[in-house]
Amino acid sequence: MNASRPAVHPVEAPPLTDAAVHHPRVRMKDVQGMPGTKGGLFLRLSQFMFAIISVSVMATTNDFRSATAFCYLVLAVGLQSLWSLSLAFVDIYALLVKRSLRNNIVIRLFTIGDGITSTLTFAAACASAGITVLIGNDLDKCAMNHCTKFETATAMAFISWFAMSPSFLLNFWSLASQ
Repeated sequence: MNASRPAVHPVEAPPLTDAAVHHPRVRMKDVQGMPGTKGGLFLRLSQFMFAIISVSVMATTNDFRSATAFCYLVLAVGLQSLWSLSLAFVDIYALLVKRSLRNNIVIRLFTIGDGITSTLTFAAACASAGITVLIGNDLDKCAMNHCTKFETATAMAFISWFAMSPSFLLNFWSLASQ
């Protein structure tokens, strides 16, 4: 049998030049939504806006102190609004001076803060939704209470949490990829 056989010829790597040795490694681009990007600033401002609307609507009722879940909602969403506003200022600064926020310590701080505040906000929104359903559907006491305002505040807290989730996931992804 006269079949040809493949020949394997080793290929040598080209010699390294000084430019290849001393260049820093290439980093992935900043994905929109990460800290220091326009998308990240938009997410922070939307988190802040929906959190402030939730706190404002709940604070306009005079009987939100009647349920512990509503007090917890005001506390958790108030904390989230402060956190989101402070990080929005950091994003504005980073955009103005054209600085990347890819520092390991900074990303770790953002990830932990986003994780804590998003968990608190989600838990408070779920608890408030449960109490709102109890008051409205089970006890049928919407005539005495401000059910529409409770529902609106709870919905705004959920929307604020939805805006917080991409921030947390992108920060966590960035932290894990370092």
